[in-house]
Amino acid sequence: MQNFKELKVWEKAHRITLNIYKESAKFPKEEMYSLTNQLRRAAASIPANIAEGCGKNSQADLANFLNISLGSANETEYFLILSNDLNYLSDETFTTLSDNINEVKAMLISLIAKVRNKQPAP
Repeated sequence: MQNFKELKVWEKAHRITLNIYKESAKFPKEEMYSLTNQLRRAAASIPANIAEGCGKNSQADLANFLNISLGSANETEYFLILSNDLNYLSDETFTTLSDNINEVKAMLISLIAKVRNKQPAP
């Protein structure tokens, strides 16, 4: 078990989630229960799964939850692309958020590899 708040990847994912909530508040009202909701849930799932994994007792469980986070990061990236293509995000905002998501994805991939290497052999 470790404190998720001490992980840089959690901190960055949390900041991205806050930024996505702020930016998606500007989406058209008819998107409130569709794209806005899906984007927010996918983004929040990234730090939430990191936190949940840190509360588990094994490295295998942690690696599994980090992998789920990575999937959520990919989902978030897609919803950002869709939001940009629908002109709900400015190109500048899209680029910033997309770059941030890709940085989190790289951090997660690296952390997953480290956690898996620490697992005891079966």
